[in-house]
Amino acid sequence: MAKVSREMIVKTGVDVDHLIDLLVKNAAAELTTFYYYTILRLNLIGLEGEEIKEIAEAARIEDRNHFEALVPRIYELGGKLPDNMVDFHNISGCPPSNLPANPRDIKAMLTTLVEAERCAVRQYTHVCNLTAGEDHRTSDLALAILSDEIEHVSWFSEFPGEGPSGHFMRKVETSPFVSKLLR
Repeated sequence: MAKVSREMIVKTGVDVDHLIDLLVKNAAAELTTFYYYTILRLNLIGLEGEEIKEIAEAARIEDRNHFEALVPRIYELGGKLPDNMVDFHNISGCPPSNLPANPRDIKAMLTTLVEAERCAVRQYTHVCNLTAGEDHRTSDLALAILSDEIEHVSWFSEFPGEGPSGHFMRKVETSPFVSKLLR
């Protein structure tokens, strides 16, 4: 599979090794964000924290789904994940979403969450721009993840009063844009 996928993309002029590098870094960001969001979600307590917990959980699960959707494409293109989890963590395309120094500071928690999602939007926009019209499968995947990430930003950014986003929290389906790629 990798031979045909690479061959077709190389013909379009896309640097496949650079693309694989970006996808691996994004996969690392998704898996590490899933991990860090687990810790953040566990610390969202009290009246203010409870309001955000459900949204953080939805974003956390969707980040895991993004990781699961990225991995097959990485291998289809002839790439692979690092053998060592520490190395994988350290190449993440986005910085760690660490728990703030004061885990009771909900505003700091929201800043962490919103900045993580904004980083993801930047990462996937870059992949979309690189692959649009050149690598349809990767472009479709990146666009689907980008759509989820844009919703995550909108959910978190409303809390600190950045204004209405026009997005609503989904009640039924997680990863609506990516789910078609997980089947």
